[in-house]
Amino acid sequence: QVQLVESGGGSVQAVGSLRLSCSASGRTFSVEAMGWFRQAPGKDREFVAAIGWSGGATYYADSVKGRFTISRDKDKNTVYLQMNSLKPEDTAAYFCAADRVITTKTISPPYEYDYWGQGTQVSVSS
Repeated sequence: QVQLVESGGGSVQAVGSLRLSCSASGRTFSVEAMGWFRQAPGKDREFVAAIGWSGGATYYADSVKGRFTISRDKDKNTVYLQMNSLKPEDTAAYFCAADRVITTKTISPPYEYDYWGQGTQVSVSS
């Protein structure tokens, strides 16, 4: 069992920045990858980024490449999402997720993850 808690969401203006954090607890030693997803009202869940827990390999959605950076701190069992050059279309509830085993489904549809956080709201105004 793994529990995930996100923090760092808030309201900012376009071109601003935010840094999201996701703290994991429980059987974190069984996790091989962590990811960030987002979902805006009336829209489907969207993959944002993922990171391999051991090697640190990163994966990004085309919509955030060059603007967002995912990272992790193994000692703190925490994954971060640095969001720069924010746009109004980035507005959404952001969710942290953890996957026990890395497979093709971790970085591609259907993005199957074993654990999910409660989400943190990010609002970007123009």
